[in-house]
Amino acid sequence: MGKKKNISQEKDPGTQEKDAEKGKPGVRQGKHKGVHKDVLKGDDGVTANRTAVKPGSENHEAGNREPVDTRQYTGATRVPDLTEGIRAGERRALARGITLIESTLPEDAADARTILRELLPDTGKSLRIGITGIPGVGKSTFIEAFGLFLIEQGHRVAVLAVDPSSPFSGGSILGDKTRMEKLARRDEAYIRPSPTGGNLGGVSRKTREAILLCEAAGYDIILVETVGVGQSEYEVASMTDLFLVMLLPNAGDALQGIKRGILELADLLVVNKADGDTLKMAAHARGEFEQALHMIAPKYPGLTAPVLQCSALHQTGLSEIWQSLNERTEELKNRSLFAKNRRHQMVNWARRLADEELLRRFWTDDATKELFTALTARLIAGEITPSEAVEQLLDRKK
Repeated sequence: MGKKKNISQEKDPGTQEKDAEKGKPGVRQGKHKGVHKDVLKGDDGVTANRTAVKPGSENHEAGNREPVDTRQYTGATRVPDLTEGIRAGERRALARGITLIESTLPEDAADARTILRELLPDTGKSLRIGITGIPGVGKSTFIEAFGLFLIEQGHRVAVLAVDPSSPFSGGSILGDKTRMEKLARRDEAYIRPSPTGGNLGGVSRKTREAILLCEAAGYDIILVETVGVGQSEYEVASMTDLFLVMLLPNAGDALQGIKRGILELADLLVVNKADGDTLKMAAHARGEFEQALHMIAPKYPGLTAPVLQCSALHQTGLSEIWQSLNERTEELKNRSLFAKNRRHQMVNWARRLADEELLRRFWTDDATKELFTALTARLIAGEITPSEAVEQLLDRKK
């Protein structure tokens, strides 16, 4: 029996590079096969990872680091700088741009509209995929595994992950980026966690605008993760090309946790956690869901949503899911439904913006606020009913 190697006595290439790089500022030393990361933190707190590939590898080129973005994105040149930076695929510009469109400050609204108008010709070239599922189904794990798979296929992936906002403080944890650590390290991926801000539909109030900015930045696959399953989650289906519903292996419980309307919107159902002891359960659940879909009207006549299974943890079944999504996309294009859906997305967006603007103008009107305060006092005193209070409030606006 040969003598075992003492691994601790061998220096891998990364250790040799580390010795040479010691003392250099702004360099995080790595230990994995000679790859290290330059960590560049801008004044907006956005951290950009620049990967230096080990010399001799097939991806190594002289001067392979991306140039550092020196734009300030502030002041009088904010709009042209952001527009130029987003078109160039700069993550910092994209982050600043999405922050701008999410801003509720009136002074930011005009700049946000200008940027969207300037970038509109550069949008629409991605595949938009909405992903939902009950809590605990493994959405974040799946998105990370699927995102890495898509990158290996040559795609650039943007993930718009939405976290629920607290109804008390208005804050949210925004932990999706930490749950997708491997994907977050890839230069071909961009992850943007955003709060719902109390918005119904399981998506952020500005998710549609964020999709356009990601497309303009060159991301050709947009994954929109929602906060969970609810009847109101038709909202994410109205802004994406394909709607993927994730399921748990315990079919009976999963059926109880998912509303009929969600299944009617699905382009693909995926039973996750099909591994180990739950592999047989997943296969059984898949069969039950296939039977259940026969009792539900399909999203498109003659196009029943497929039911697949996968293990996001072990990265199995991902190629089948991607193939099914591609087949669905081609079928929709052949039936002229893909372009029709895109047109509907724009109309739904306009209606949503109109609803939001009407509500904003209504509740910021001084006379409305004064009357509502008076009506609230009468309501609490039991003098009028809520419906009477609303009627008086709206009659004043006639």
